[in-house]
Amino acid sequence: MRESARLQATQTPVIPVVGEMIRSTPGCISLGQGVVYYGPPPRAREAIERFFADPENHKYRPVQGIPPLLEAFAAKLSRENGIRVGQGTALVVTAGGNMAFKNALLAIADPGDEVILQTPYYFNHEMAVGIAGCRAVLVPTDPGFQLDVDRIADAIGPRTRAVVTISPNNPSGAVYPEDDLRAVNRLCLERGVFHIHDEAYEHFVYGVARHFSPGAISGSQGHTISLFSLSKSYGFAGWRIGCMAIPDRLLTAVKKVQDTILICPPVISQYAAVGALEEGPSYCLKMRREIEAVRCLLLESLEELGSICHVTPADGAFYVLVRVDCRLPAMELVERLIRDHGVGVLPGSTFGLDAGCWLRIAYGALEMRTAAEGIGRLVRGLRALQGG
Repeated sequence: MRESARLQATQTPVIPVVGEMIRSTPGCISLGQGVVYYGPPPRAREAIERFFADPENHKYRPVQGIPPLLEAFAAKLSRENGIRVGQGTALVVTAGGNMAFKNALLAIADPGDEVILQTPYYFNHEMAVGIAGCRAVLVPTDPGFQLDVDRIADAIGPRTRAVVTISPNNPSGAVYPEDDLRAVNRLCLERGVFHIHDEAYEHFVYGVARHFSPGAISGSQGHTISLFSLSKSYGFAGWRIGCMAIPDRLLTAVKKVQDTILICPPVISQYAAVGALEEGPSYCLKMRREIEAVRCLLLESLEELGSICHVTPADGAFYVLVRVDCRLPAMELVERLIRDHGVGVLPGSTFGLDAGCWLRIAYGALEMRTAAEGIGRLVRGLRALQGG
């Protein structure tokens, strides 16, 4: 009597582990989990009244999503991303971006198939590939955490089913240029594999960086799977609503997966999501100002550390990856920062960064005053622990 070999081989999610350490340390400030400091817009709360107005909403609703939300997502994708639903592309509402990714995997891949991930990878993607009985093929990004299209091409083999990209990126904060995403999408078309692109952080770009959706490329509809989430932009993490834009021919397979695992996304959350999308991206852009201010403070503070840590430029999401001059393993450094300095971050090792001591710092979850205190503790802690 044992758990499956697939689950035994799957890493334990690091966020709950570090979260428990933080909760066990009174007064500890978390710069670990990737959430925003704000909640949903007012229209999301108002839209819940529509849910209660119809008693049928207490029953199962359509697997694919309620019609008002499918319409709202289709309008959003057309207006903001250049993706046209209904022209070879189907839309499915999901319980967040992670479920969208799992739906895609189970719809296109069989046990033993390969899925190409970029290193550093989003750990839940790597976990999902293993749980599906597939093999993650890891392709290093360049020193700036940008895509290496030649390496991706070399990694595609006879059992490759998909190439996965995330932009803006978790965990690196990198934003991939349009030309690179077009090159990857074209490569996938030429090699007959799917391009799965995760856009959960689409509204979090800074400076001159620009977000681009490969699903908008002419002729990409047949091989591109685009994943979206309201968790970040609309402060919807606990509501679990996302969507996936997929080739029409995958709709039946995706609905089989979703009906088996979930039946339908939480209906009350879907109504709230309709209200959020009615509010539009201006809500996120308004709330993002605080995050941008925290970002500037974090980068300035890390710069003061000089050679103690190397900061790779990050123009998106709300993450920074830093390589620390420290002989301690990354997880041990995280434990010391929590225990001795009252600040929590995540180890780079959980994202596939095993060479050197890397930390992922998340700066979106805290308002300025608390964030400033946490950043100060982090800087002092890294100085104290320099060299291990």
